[in-house]
Amino acid sequence: MKVFLSADIEGTAGIAHWDEADRNHADYAEFRQLMTNEVLAACEGARSAGATEVVIKDAHDSGRNIILERLPAYARIMRGWSGHPDGMMFGLGPEFAAVLYTGYHAKAGSEANPLAHTTTLRISRLLLNGEVASEFTVNALCARRHGVPSVFLSGDAEICADARRLVPGIATVETLEGFGRAALSIAPSRACEAIREGVAAGLSSLSAGAVAPPKGPFEVMIEFTNPTDAWRASWYPGAEISGPRTVAYRSADFFEIQRALRFLTA
Repeated sequence: MKVFLSADIEGTAGIAHWDEADRNHADYAEFRQLMTNEVLAACEGARSAGATEVVIKDAHDSGRNIILERLPAYARIMRGWSGHPDGMMFGLGPEFAAVLYTGYHAKAGSEANPLAHTTTLRISRLLLNGEVASEFTVNALCARRHGVPSVFLSGDAEICADARRLVPGIATVETLEGFGRAALSIAPSRACEAIREGVAAGLSSLSAGAVAPPKGPFEVMIEFTNPTDAWRASWYPGAEISGPRTVAYRSADFFEIQRALRFLTA
């Protein structure tokens, strides 16, 4: 059984400030360790459920966060950014049995995590077919495009609730809850224990067969924080200004939505 893991940091247990996610700040070293611990816990849970290989996409910022020497021998890791529209899911294919997500966070416009955002801080909200979307929304649909089910997610309470609505039956671990610029978190050791158990449970209940691909038509609307970013993005082929600071793009093919997002949010 081959499993894919997309790992972010802003939903890691204990995190509360952007300095802790910034590789150029002294606080980052501690939270890089905590992110790695959660990834390792997910790998261990997958292994206990029968995974023979875990492919990890280091999906935060530089794509170079996870401490490599701590990875188990059955893991491989995709580091850096290829530029492919799959982004945080690059490396995923139909040969995988399931997708896991660690360190995920609330969407842009939310108050559920001090570090809430979607892709970039230049976006105030991203909407897909009229619903405010998170990075998980896009990534779970990307997984479906490959025919692979999403079975586990850890992160803040809001992204866990969003994940359960989008993917009924997904196992989740709530690591923290935001209150303005503060965060109430479970202990990192408890988070790792729960992630290990949650991944094993999610994979153990995995149904046979591929999931259905996402069905269009799709409309993505990006509300930028700055109107000049919207004007620039409107020059992408097929994109159009659809309101103040907002650009819209439509397609029946979800990969085309991903391709557009790759350039509209760059």
